[in-house]
Formats: sequence, C-alpha cells, structure tokens
Amino acid sequence: MRALICNEYGPADTLDFEDRKIPTPGKGEVTVDVRAAAINFPDALVIAGKYQVKTPPPFIPGSECAGLVREVGEGVNHVKPGDRVIALPEGGAYAEVCCVPAMRVIPIGPKMSFTDAAGFTITYGTSYHAFKQSARLAEGETVLVLGAAGGVGITAVELAKVMGARVIAAASTDEKLAFARAAGADETINYSSENLKERVKELTDGAGADVVYDPVGGTLAIEALKATAWHGRYLVIGFASGDIPNLPANLALLKEASIVGVWWGTWLAKDPKAGQENMMELLQMAGSGKLKPRVTEVFAIEDYADAFAQVTERRAKGKVIMKL
Repeated sequence: MRALICNEYGPADTLDFEDRKIPTPGKGEVTVDVRAAAINFPDALVIAGKYQVKTPPPFIPGSECAGLVREVGEGVNHVKPGDRVIALPEGGAYAEVCCVPAMRVIPIGPKMSFTDAAGFTITYGTSYHAFKQSARLAEGETVLVLGAAGGVGITAVELAKVMGARVIAAASTDEKLAFARAAGADETINYSSENLKERVKELTDGAGADVVYDPVGGTLAIEALKATAWHGRYLVIGFASGDIPNLPANLALLKEASIVGVWWGTWLAKDPKAGQENMMELLQMAGSGKLKPRVTEVFAIEDYADAFAQVTERRAKGKVIMKL
C-alpha cells in the first residue's frame, strides 16, 4: 500500500511517499480502507516533533479518517467488512489502509460523505467535550470563540449556538467572520482592527463572556481572559498562533474565573463511556441537520504540502481534507 511517511521531524512538505505492507488486524483491531483523511493542527505539530506526545520517526502520521472496513480481528462485533466508518488511529491515517483499535472505529450512515465523516470527530468531539464536561455551558450564557473560522473554532460556534448560548465569534478577517456568522454566530469581532476586550465588554453591557473558547493562544489570550465574566470559564484548547501564553493568575482571582485545560484525546481514553455518549449525541445532531460539517478544502493526497499549508498558515476556514 502507499503511505505518507515522516522519516524525520520537520515541516509537512518533507514527508515522503513509500510503499508499505498492508497491516493485518490483531485481536480487538480493525483495518480500514481509507477514502478520506483530515488534517488537524496537532498533526502538523506531531510531524514537526512539537506535540505534547512525541512519536519517533519513521511513522505514518494522521489521526482521523473515514472509509470502509477491510478486515476485523478477533472479538470485534460492532463492525464488519464493508461497513462505512470513521476511524481514529493514533497515527496512520495518511495511508491507503490503516489499522485501528476497535473502540476507535465508529459506524456511520449512508448519508454522511467520507469527506464530511473524515473531519467530523476530533473537532466536534473537542468542542462538545469543552462545553459539556469542561465548561458545563448553560443555556443563555455568552460564549466568546477565538479563531472562530478554523477547524475547531467553527464547530465551537455551531455547537454553542445549538446548546442555547449567545455566541460572539472573533477572527482576523471579515471574510472569516462572515463564515462564522453563517454557522450561527450572533456577534463578531475582528481582532486585527478592534480591541478584543473592549468589544466583548460593549457587546455584553460590561458583564463579559461566561465562557471563552481559545484554540489560538498568543497575545490574544490575556485580552480574552480579561474579557471573562464573574465566574467565567476560560478554556485552553490549543496554541495555533505558535505562542503559549503566560496567563497572570491575578486575572483569574479578580473574576473568580476558572482556567480549564481541554485535551479531548486523553479524556476520551480515561472516560470512553462518556466519550461514546458524546459521539452518539453529535452524530444524532448531524443526522437531524442541527450540525452541518463545514469542509471547505479538499485536496488529493498527492497535494499534501498545499493542504497542510492551509492549516499551518491559518488560511483555512472549516476543515481541510485529503482524499485517497
């Protein structure tokens, strides 16, 4: 089979195509013929050797894909060969066939395309866990979403609205803000030309945002923390800006605010039952039309360098998918 290989840490354009042996599923495993695979910002960090958990080269990157079940190993009963599935390998999605633990394989219905399915789980899973378990978002609260047009940001806008919140979307261009409004944002802030903290205060009559969803980090983080309401919850999602902020503890004290880290993958491993419940609820929302996955860029896997550039240079709106 053909696979993209990371032979040494570096930018995504240093990946190589190689022929590899097709994997055989062991006990409790499933192999999947991959039809589409997603690019998430952490994938770029893994390839660069900058992620929290390092994978020593050589390895096949990619953590999210969709396709058809090829084979199932001993003890696997919930899927069979030919089933349409989402797969969440811990590396290995950027190949014609990947091998995945059965608990990380999710059946999908015939109406969900492989491109939509490939980019559904991580971003929606992260945002739903962030609001449901981490922030305990209540109906009627105000949510500020930074990086609101990006892969996770746009799902946060959409889910917060579905959960009954008032949503303020913040992004760097008017084009991105229009994209966020189409996903349900009530208000928008262009933080390239407007003061983030002051605009949030204006839009909330001085109260601030009950929940801040921040996948960006960097210099915006402190302004966003300052813009939280009394007992606000500031959710640390990631650092797409490349800069991990030093958040002053006194800002949390003054608001009795909470700074909450959100790491969906590790939470999923520690509480798989709750993770499965979340995913079933998300798929039901998608099936009923409440959620509409926004895949805006689809590349052939041969164009992987251009596909990754959309994400790492923060040009992407919604999800970027590679088709095999």
